[in-house]
Formats: sequence, C-alpha cells, structure tokens
Amino acid sequence: MLADRPIQLLSSTESLCPICLRRVAAIREQQGDTVYLVKQCPEHGVFRTAVWRGSIPFSTWLRPKKPSAPRQAFTPVKDGCPFDCGLCPSHGQHTCTALIEITGRCNLRCPVCFADAGDAQATNEPTLAHIGLLFDRILAASGPCNIQLSGGEPTMRADLAAIIGLGRSKGFAFIQLNSNGLRLAADPDYALSLKAAGLASVFLQFDGLSSDVHIALRGRDLREIKEQAITHCAAAGLGVVLVPTLVPGVNTHEIGAIIDYAVRRAPTVRGVHFQPISYFGRYPQAPADADRLTLPEVIELLQAQCGGAIRAEHFAPPACEHALCSFHGNFLVEEDGQLMALGTRQSACCSTGEPDNGEPKTVIPTALEGRNKSVGFTARQWSAPPLPLAQAAPPCGCENQPQKPQDDFDRFLARARTHTFSVSAMAFQDVWNLDLERLRGCCIHVVAPSGNLIPFCAYNLTSNLGQPLYRGALPR
Repeated sequence: MLADRPIQLLSSTESLCPICLRRVAAIREQQGDTVYLVKQCPEHGVFRTAVWRGSIPFSTWLRPKKPSAPRQAFTPVKDGCPFDCGLCPSHGQHTCTALIEITGRCNLRCPVCFADAGDAQATNEPTLAHIGLLFDRILAASGPCNIQLSGGEPTMRADLAAIIGLGRSKGFAFIQLNSNGLRLAADPDYALSLKAAGLASVFLQFDGLSSDVHIALRGRDLREIKEQAITHCAAAGLGVVLVPTLVPGVNTHEIGAIIDYAVRRAPTVRGVHFQPISYFGRYPQAPADADRLTLPEVIELLQAQCGGAIRAEHFAPPACEHALCSFHGNFLVEEDGQLMALGTRQSACCSTGEPDNGEPKTVIPTALEGRNKSVGFTARQWSAPPLPLAQAAPPCGCENQPQKPQDDFDRFLARARTHTFSVSAMAFQDVWNLDLERLRGCCIHVVAPSGNLIPFCAYNLTSNLGQPLYRGALPR
C-alpha cells in the first residue's frame, strides 16, 4: 500500500494557489515511485499533485544548467515570478520557440481546447503590420529563433501566406504552422502556397487512429482529414510533426499505433510530439492523480507498445527547457520500416547528455548553449528532408561521370539525410502542478498582443474557476 511507504523530501520550490493565485512555498516529495508537488496556501489549504511517476528515477533525470537572462527584458522585476513576465531580467532561459496567436477563430470546437477559440467572425485579430511589430519584438528579445504560428486555427486567416512571408523577410528561417489540418486537407494547392511563402513545417493535431478518440477529443471523426492533410503536405514538400494530446483512458492505448502510422509516412512525417493533457481552464476541483500522465509514464507506454524498437534508454532530458518539462529521442527509419535508435540518454541530440563513461559532467552547459542547440536541431529535424543525393543537381556538370559504388556506411549516411525521425513529449503545467523553478527555465514563449514574451504555461494559466493570469486578463 502506498500509504505504508515512507515519504522523502527531495527539494523546495514555489508555486501558486490554485484558487487565489497567490505565490506560495512548495516542496517536491517522493513516496514510492511517485514524486508529488505539495504546496500550502494560508487561506485555502494544502494541494498535492503527482508530477513524476514510474520506473525512471526522478534523481537521474535532473540536469544542471547555468541560467542566463534574455537579451532584452521588456518588463522590470516588481512583484516576482510569475507576475512580471515580459520577459523580466530574472527569467533564466532565452526564447527557443516564439508562438504568435494570429487569430482567435477556429473551425473546430474541441472539448480539450485551452485557447478559448471559436468560430465567430474576426475580432481584434492583429493586423499584418502589428504582426510585423511582434516579429521585431522577438528579434529584440532573443535574436532569430523558431516561430510557430498558432491560434485559434491560423488557416482561418486569408493572409496567412503574407504573414509567413513577412516572418521570413524579418530573418526567421524556421516558421511552423500549428494546425488542425482541415484547410490543408480541403485544398491541395493551399499547402503549396504556404510552402512558396516560406513555411517549413506543420505541427499537426493528431490524437489517434480510431473514431472514438477523435470524437472524444475533437468532437468529430477526423481520420480521413488528417490523412489528406499529410498527403497534401508531402506533395508541397512540407515537414509534418504529429501532435497527440494524451488523455488517460482515452487514447493512451494508441501510442504505439500512432508511432507506426507516423513511421509509415516518413520522411514527410518527421516525428511525433506527445502532449499529456494539462488542466487549463475551469476545473473547480483538483484533477485526480489518475487523470494525469507524467513523462516517465509516456516513456513506459512507448516501450510497452512499440515492440522493443523504442526503449527508455533512448530518451534524454532537453538541452533547452527545464529537465522536468520534456524528453526527446532520435531514430532512423530503416529501409524495412523499422526504427533504429541514433542515441541513448548519454548522446541523444537536443539534450545535454552525459559523458560516455557515465561520469558526471564537469562543465555545466549554459542556458544559451542549450537554446542554440535546440533551435538548430528542431529546425533541421522538423523541416522537410533534403532531396536525396541522386535527385540533387550535380555541382560540377559531371552527370555522366561514373559513380562510386555505395557501401553499407554510404547507404546509412544517405538514408540518415532524409529519414531521421524524432519522438518527443512536452509536459505543460497548469495551476495545480505549476513549479516556478520550471517556469523560469521555459524556452517556449507566447508573444502577447502587447509584444511581451510570456512563458507558455504562464500565459495559459488560470485559477480553478478560470481566472486568467495573462491570457485576456486586465493589465496589471
């Protein structure tokens, strides 16, 4: 019985009260294989939430990192984290991905949506000129980074191609579209027009392979639409990342099937990025621990459902964000359709890793080093693959020269240019499990209408009754 197991105090941090949003002290404590975030509000009592659960030891996953302040902070330190986001000078990580919400409109009404999107007419959408100013703010705060255009559903805007082109003209090399795929599926020329404007990748909502899953999470069966969207992206030369929202008891049994589906559609599909559900919005009562899915549990489900091709040791903490926020693993899709791991926890790309001899790192990486590594890797991996060498134009007019026969290593390198495949996950925080140490290490920043950059989890945070901290809140 869990109640019979001793409780071990691990470390301290800070959080917010889920009811009044007051900053409160918090601790991390372990009981059995579960780590809890425990916090106490003097007015509203104690709250205890599972944040790490499973066979991967919590202590082995932590990675040290030297924090560093943003290039330019737009807000002063006044009330303390998380009330000074802008970013403030105390934030410990630079922007890896800047997310711009270009519309609040959407052509779906998803039960799990946290963005308050709807199908109403455009109101208060940023103009193209204002979006240009937002691009400039990102450059001032962080320099060039990866851009994700989001909403609502960004394809609801008629000028989406112009927005993409504007971002490219500002110097952003990697621009990704966060989409449900409906418009991409409906018109084969649409993906071509976005590619021509400079789009690199589509972050495609993709929750499973059965109609029950789609109906439960999105309100309608979208299987054929997702398939058609991927087909049109392939024809346009756009990379696609499948993004399942994982909900315990709804689609967690389809994790392996989602990987199989994605691998069969490589190299257009560049990987799968799992997102365990977070409880943004109106949740008057704390979600039960059984309603949560932690990162080690996702890894265990991958290992159990992927026939031995994917194992826990293939995954590593991130180089950029806080170690408790995500995991990442890199693979090669072999000619027979099987996955071959390209690294382990010691050597996985987009992670800090450890020396091959297992000794602790003697040089602690800086936040900027991790950010730069993540920006580059993500842009390469999630974009469409380069043309195979056989299809590329010869550089010196030597088409008729005899070609050297390829050995096994040559074939491996040639395939690695086009058929690398990533498996990753991001555990977003809500008001129940918010850890301010993690938040200060966030590298995914929403660009608010004001031009301030706000960590994703802070921007979407609400109290148990839906009171926002930033999204739609009155100015402080």
